[in-house]
Amino acid sequence: MTDDVLFLSRDQVTALLDADTAIASQRAAFGALGAGGAGTPDLPGKIMHPSRFDDSVVFAYVSRLSRDTGAVAKFGSVNPGNAAAGLPTVHAVITALDPVTGELVALMDGTAVTTLRTAAASAVAFDALSTADSAELALIGSGTQALAHARAVARVRDLKSVRVWSPNPERRTRAAELLAAELGIAAEATGTPREAVTGASLVAACTLSTTPVVRGAWLTPGCTVISVGSFEPTRSEVDADAVRRAAAVVVDDPGTAAEHAGPVVDALRDRLLAREDLIGLGDVLTGARTARTGPDDIVFYNSVGLGVQDAAAAWAVVHAARGEGR
Repeated sequence: MTDDVLFLSRDQVTALLDADTAIASQRAAFGALGAGGAGTPDLPGKIMHPSRFDDSVVFAYVSRLSRDTGAVAKFGSVNPGNAAAGLPTVHAVITALDPVTGELVALMDGTAVTTLRTAAASAVAFDALSTADSAELALIGSGTQALAHARAVARVRDLKSVRVWSPNPERRTRAAELLAAELGIAAEATGTPREAVTGASLVAACTLSTTPVVRGAWLTPGCTVISVGSFEPTRSEVDADAVRRAAAVVVDDPGTAAEHAGPVVDALRDRLLAREDLIGLGDVLTGARTARTGPDDIVFYNSVGLGVQDAAAAWAVVHAARGEGR
């Protein structure tokens, strides 16, 4: 280990990886995936292993974005019970290695990177998939990830309103008040998820629910729905009707989604979808595939998370830290 290794705390990562930098990193990650060829990122299969002792999930991602950036590994766990204690449900640590020598370059808080890169990737997806005039956001969830989503989406769309629902009335009210103050827009807590979703042009589901919290019957023509909590075959934030109504089903990576994304796994099993129906977000960004074909299309994006997202975000942090002389 060299003497100039970066050790970056959660607060330092958050300061270095601002919303626009995070969004740029995710455009780069998915753009590289969509471009293919010799520049395709290294993307080994991820490990997502439910614990037999409790309801936690251990995960590990490894990837390398490009020749100029070294390998990045993330190790962590998802602990759903943390929500009740007001703690983040995801905790992780990230290591980045030198692209030439493989020496350790940085060790950083992976919780902040995961939160920021996940929300930034959703902003990239909303920007690519939703109509330009989409301005009403339904936020399903009121925790760290949900709040990060609202902040990131506000960077790519001129939001007019946010409606927030989560099971805890106090938390959803507090989240709505916080977003109203931060974003300077109308924000309200709703009594049911249906109230939040009905009429919304943008829907972001940021929960750890194992049963649907977004129903296809509630979706307004033209809306774009994103699910980031359906990252295991046993977790489905949207019901089968939402998949059925979608004119396009977009995923972060078709091969990964077919194994891990609950709604996609179910739809493939029940033959609501065929494997070739899955559209990679990178292919949309590069123009290789088309998702939305008209203003009334409902588009569904299911993200389970990829190591290349962490690789892009982690190196953005490293470059920012070096630029600031940390």
